[in-house]
Amino acid sequence: MEQTVVLIKPDGVKRGLAGEILHRFERMGLKIIAMKMVKPDTSHFHKHYGTDKDSTIQRLGTKTLDTYKKYGKDAKKDLGTDDPSELGKLVVGWLLDYVTSGPVIAIILEGRHAVENVINMAGPTMPVTAPAGTIRGDFSTDSAAYANAEKRGVSNLVHISGSLEEANFEKTLWFTPEEIHSYNRAEESI
Repeated sequence: MEQTVVLIKPDGVKRGLAGEILHRFERMGLKIIAMKMVKPDTSHFHKHYGTDKDSTIQRLGTKTLDTYKKYGKDAKKDLGTDDPSELGKLVVGWLLDYVTSGPVIAIILEGRHAVENVINMAGPTMPVTAPAGTIRGDFSTDSAAYANAEKRGVSNLVHISGSLEEANFEKTLWFTPEEIHSYNRAEESI
């Protein structure tokens, strides 16, 4: 059985969507094997997102420039720079402000194809492109275009592991071995 990490971000917690989000994962047959509410500091999130690495900063800055071009906007005029590295640093600051703005609920889910199923259930990172029926598609309409213009992180409710390797790293970052439980759900015994 695969294991994957989900974080219900501060906007999901503040909007009272934790139960709905958990319900969707459990309903598809995924098992909660670890869960806690925490309020990590920025250094924890730097480790989580890798936002202390130049390559991540450059990637985020390039994505920001691409968003500005897509919507016919001028990053230099709106944000004071069009340098991908400088833009990446701005985006990292907004992201960290967003994810540290309140508690998060950290979860490990287990089940068949857990990583892929959670990715599909959450929907694309940008809620504006997430289809109806996904968590982000049903509960958020945010986009990078609006977030950048408002100088804030994208409100997208959840973080999900993007791969099995990412999930394995994130499990060790968010949980100790003692916090992870093994048990059978009722339907596993039938």
